[in-house]
Amino acid sequence: MAPTEETAQVTQDTVPPGTTPPAEPPAGAGAGHGARMPRWLPRAMVLALALIACFQLGSWAFHQLTGLLINILIAFFLALAVEPAVSWMAARGLRRGFATFLVFLGVVIASAGFVTLMGSMLAGQIVDMVEDFPDYLDKVISWINQTAHTDLSRVEVQDSLVHSDWLQKYVQNSASGVLDVSAQVLGGLFQLLTILLFSFYFAADGPRLRRALCSVLPPAKQAEVLRAWEIAVDKTGGYLYSRGLMALISGIAHYILLQVLDVPYAPVLAVWVGLVSQFIPTIGTYLAGALPMLIAFTVDPWYALWVLIFVVVYQQFENYVLQPKLTAKSVDIHPAVAFGSVIAGTALLGAVGALIAIPAVATLQAFLGAYVKRYDVTDDPRVHGHRRQVGAPLLARMRGALRGPNRPGAPPESGGAEPKRGRRR
Repeated sequence: MAPTEETAQVTQDTVPPGTTPPAEPPAGAGAGHGARMPRWLPRAMVLALALIACFQLGSWAFHQLTGLLINILIAFFLALAVEPAVSWMAARGLRRGFATFLVFLGVVIASAGFVTLMGSMLAGQIVDMVEDFPDYLDKVISWINQTAHTDLSRVEVQDSLVHSDWLQKYVQNSASGVLDVSAQVLGGLFQLLTILLFSFYFAADGPRLRRALCSVLPPAKQAEVLRAWEIAVDKTGGYLYSRGLMALISGIAHYILLQVLDVPYAPVLAVWVGLVSQFIPTIGTYLAGALPMLIAFTVDPWYALWVLIFVVVYQQFENYVLQPKLTAKSVDIHPAVAFGSVIAGTALLGAVGALIAIPAVATLQAFLGAYVKRYDVTDDPRVHGHRRQVGAPLLARMRGALRGPNRPGAPPESGGAEPKRGRRR
């Protein structure tokens, strides 16, 4: 605000006599100094924009490479699983690369033989089922007529099925989805080859990989990394051992059932149930039980029902009795921790997370256990699950109060002093 005569007069009145009033700053000087931009602000804005761009780029690259990272993770655990066999063969004089090749060749041959047997069995059984479908349909219709007191015929059922709208829509959707299924099959084969290639390199070049990893770490950290590597190998091998043992028990149990029901191809079906139910998480049990039910249905529809009941009952026995005990003994983790790790792995990575969750948690638990300081446990009954008898003294006092102070057997009054006795006369 520009000075006026009145303000100048007030200033002169307030200034003590004998002093010079201060000179007023030129107009606009303070405003110009406050409007100047700080030198660090443009640099900070550029740095913030660069960090945001880097974060967006890294997030985009991570989402694009998620599939590859999951494949590498599976390959790493597969390499840990075959590490004991490769190391055993390498210790006997074979080159590590050739030993790894022999192990993977055995795995591929066993898998190819199993798939070939299952394919031939399934194809032959489908042909037999199609040829015998009219007889099965007659049996089902006769059973329905006897049970529900209806009058159905096979011709009416076939005509209703052939001319139904849902069947025509299903055929059209199946024809349009052939290309999608083919693309998914090719993508699955490429993913399988990627996993096998990475796992082969991880297993064959395991010592070189460990040396490269240890070369960038100080000596103290190198020992910790090598110890963690050995723990991961042991826990992964123990996990596969437990799954293989459960697959063997499951296969034997289902083989006995299929033999009792006289279902064809019982040995192959038993191997199918054992492997698929144990090594395909989440949906493996349902995939494993569907094929024996289908084959049993071709023999007798009631046999399919018996197989379904047996699969459900055995699955409950395996989930609540067999799996927790075998997993806790081979992988050395609590059954509740194993169950929770499977749920967490499924939530994070789906089926892959469910498959590798238990060995990963077991490795982490064993590695961190060395850094947890432990103490001697006190010799207290509560440690062993025995509670102190806190209610007994209270109950005794209540009984004494009910009896009264003059009744025999009553406890002394609380106060510590005995009642005074009168003099004898």
